[in-house]
Amino acid sequence: MPENYNIEEVLSWFLTSYWGTTILMFATIIFAMICSFKVKMTFAKYDRVSSLRGQPAHIIARQILDSHGLHDVDVVRTHGHLTDHYDPRKNIVALSDATYNSPSVSAIGIAAHECGHAIQYAEHYVPVRMRGAIFPVVNIANRTWIYMVIIGMFMYMPGMIYVGIAAFGLAVVFQLITLPVEFDASNRALATLESQCILDQSELKGAHRTLSAAALTYVAGLMVSIAQFLRIMAIARGGRRR
Repeated sequence: MPENYNIEEVLSWFLTSYWGTTILMFATIIFAMICSFKVKMTFAKYDRVSSLRGQPAHIIARQILDSHGLHDVDVVRTHGHLTDHYDPRKNIVALSDATYNSPSVSAIGIAAHECGHAIQYAEHYVPVRMRGAIFPVVNIANRTWIYMVIIGMFMYMPGMIYVGIAAFGLAVVFQLITLPVEFDASNRALATLESQCILDQSELKGAHRTLSAAALTYVAGLMVSIAQFLRIMAIARGGRRR
């Protein structure tokens, strides 16, 4: 690490050197773990708060979808804890065991969020279209980048290494595009819950905190990927500066 502690040199050391990027990566991993813990704790807290209407999340999801004319989108149950998602290929909102029959504030918030994704696809929300357009390429890149980097290092082929790094970079871009998609889905969810009087103001605060904690995990995931990208770049450059 630079001895004079010039802010620009310190920043450069963290972003370009092997040990600097390694420290940065571990720091982001710890942050991601904290975010994951926070979302579980927040969900558990508001899962103990039942909404005044007392309707389970799957009924609320059906109501939201129908109010937006999405009668063809099915609401199904899926195994797991916090495995809720919208699948555009099957056109389903899948709610986890912890969410499906729960009338809690957190469960309803999450169900509304997944409905928000269905609405995004129906309205051709631009970031969703961008993410969908690059997904096939990103899927291949995710599976192959590490092999390109390893082969490039063993065969002394710098070009192959940087192709692998570029493939990983594409996956990082995909995560970056995912952020506005997730934040927008949460905003749509909260607006719908309020406009349709599904939750009152005090309950909306709980739903907002649950969705905010969940959104932070996407931010943390992006930070981990960026740190890993910088570390791979440092390794490729032989950046073992102290």
